[in-house]
Amino acid sequence: MNDPLGWIALMVGGVFLTVVILRKFRGLQQMADREDLRRLRLSDADWKVLGKKARLVRKAPREVRERLEGIIEVLMAEKNFEACGELEKITDEMKLVVMAQAALILVGREHDYFPMLKSVLIYPEAYQARGHSGDEQVRLGESWSSGSIVLSWKSVVKGGEDPGDGRNVVLHEFSHQLDQANPASAGVPILKSKVDYREWAEAFGEAYKEFVDRVDAGGRTVLDKYGATNPAEFFAVGTETFFEKGKQLRERYPEVYSELKDYYGLDPAEW
Repeated sequence: MNDPLGWIALMVGGVFLTVVILRKFRGLQQMADREDLRRLRLSDADWKVLGKKARLVRKAPREVRERLEGIIEVLMAEKNFEACGELEKITDEMKLVVMAQAALILVGREHDYFPMLKSVLIYPEAYQARGHSGDEQVRLGESWSSGSIVLSWKSVVKGGEDPGDGRNVVLHEFSHQLDQANPASAGVPILKSKVDYREWAEAFGEAYKEFVDRVDAGGRTVLDKYGATNPAEFFAVGTETFFEKGKQLRERYPEVYSELKDYYGLDPAEW
């Protein structure tokens, strides 16, 4: 072939084909690895840890717990963990406690194991981070659409030990990951149909307005007041409340509970 442009086109085409084949191979390998991981089961020692530090998981019905195990194994294997601040290292127990609770918001729905999430960064306690305005803020956790979640281990344990206070930093931040997968709007994760979006907007829009008014008036609420910050935080706080104070949420905001029940495919008010 004497045409240099032809050679270039042939080379580019070969590179492209190679990339496609490699990606397909990696995808097939990942599927095989996940299938192997999903067959694994947690040990009695693992369940003992969860009974102390992730009691909501232990409280779930048996059939939910059985489905959780494989999801937990995949998440622990695929996501990177990093120790931050004064935390010396990440232990297997830390991975288990975090991912067991994160798996709760996946187990009842179609999912791909938080595909945007690459790393979980853990500080020993509350940490300081710079806010959007440049000021230093004390935080217990945060989620970034760029692929990271940051958690305070002390807050993880505190939230895991009390499954009925409506506060769980793992559920909160990992629900943000679901929300952030939909770049179109904050506080609305990816749903199945246009009808679902309309029903979600009606239920959450009305409840959010009423909730903000109640918070501004100093009234008591079943949801943590931090949910009044914006719709994204309302969804995250709503998720915490759904799993930990399901009966109260169902009584106070039945439409919101119904939407979350359909979305998560679970009914924790009956646990």
